[in-house]
Amino acid sequence: MKVIVLGACGGMGRYVSKSISSFQEIDDLVVADLNLKDAELFASKLGPHVKGIAVDINDTETLLRVLLNYDVVLNTVGPFFKFGYQVLKTSIEANCHYMDICDDWEPTERMLELNNIAKEKNLTAILGLGASPGITNLLGKIAIDHLDIAHTIYTGWNLEEAQPESVSSQKEINAAMIHGIEQITGKVKIFKDGKFEMVNPLKELKVSYPNIGTHSAFIFGHPEAITFPYHCKDLLNSVNLAHGNKSTIFVLKIMRKLINLKILTKKIAARFLEWLEKQEASKKLVQANSLPEIYALAIGFKNGNQESVGVSLDGEPSRELTMGEATGYPLSLGLKMFLNNEISERGVIAPESKCIDHKKLLMEIYESFGMKEAKIKIDKSW
Repeated sequence: MKVIVLGACGGMGRYVSKSISSFQEIDDLVVADLNLKDAELFASKLGPHVKGIAVDINDTETLLRVLLNYDVVLNTVGPFFKFGYQVLKTSIEANCHYMDICDDWEPTERMLELNNIAKEKNLTAILGLGASPGITNLLGKIAIDHLDIAHTIYTGWNLEEAQPESVSSQKEINAAMIHGIEQITGKVKIFKDGKFEMVNPLKELKVSYPNIGTHSAFIFGHPEAITFPYHCKDLLNSVNLAHGNKSTIFVLKIMRKLINLKILTKKIAARFLEWLEKQEASKKLVQANSLPEIYALAIGFKNGNQESVGVSLDGEPSRELTMGEATGYPLSLGLKMFLNNEISERGVIAPESKCIDHKKLLMEIYESFGMKEAKIKIDKSW
């Protein structure tokens, strides 16, 4: 198989590229970035079998010509609300299988619309195979499968756990920060009472988690709210949530208000958010009896009774994980499953698709984090 990684020198792409550079299933690996020197230097560190090239994904004609030479495209270029749809569309035109870490709901909707075209071309495209979305989707499908019928799925994570990358080819504002600002401003889409609805992000919800209790969480725009109803037709509600300490939530709400009032620009807000993330990462505040760092909570019926089940991780990593590791390794391991024919469904899908062995992929991801004793923790209300 010939594989190309787009945005390979970025904070997320570096981990993906390094991880898959040892895959024996890959015959030809190319790491592509906007800057040729960065790509060539990075490729030289991965081995003589890896080549670095320059690609500007805004130039769709050139991108198409490049992709025609490959079998699989791994897209790590953000923000995805700007680039996701066009790169997927171009990949399909080039007859390439495709995987990404898309974390924006807006392009996810449009990308799912390419499902029939991908199927007709016998191509697989997996969207959002990172941490959130990605790990959250796998946790969510496991939670749903523990119920007879699930009507609500919440995916969630701790804002304080997102540590920015120290090494990246990005010279401008961090794409992850731009994404964060985009998803807390304006309106975001969730699935409520059987239909999609636009709501204000950072709206507080009370989450009753089995064996932990009721805690506050806040609506955060993300693809999980879009993809779960796409794959799980019985669902009536699908919402992505974030939680954190009160000061972080307060700052984000102030930033949202100032941006919506056009007093603060999104670019300045993104720079401030990047600085804030670094400050919070150094503090590592631990909240007792809080929601898990990353989790999914399904609500529905079991044996005729309304019940809930939460799924999270039971175990600690052997080292501090960065955002790049937590996001990049799931994509790498998803690719490995695909290359080994363990994922064979065609079309545009998300990680909660029934064609994926959710438990196996999840455990392999946790092992890549250095969690050899990790277990999938199931908290049930019954």
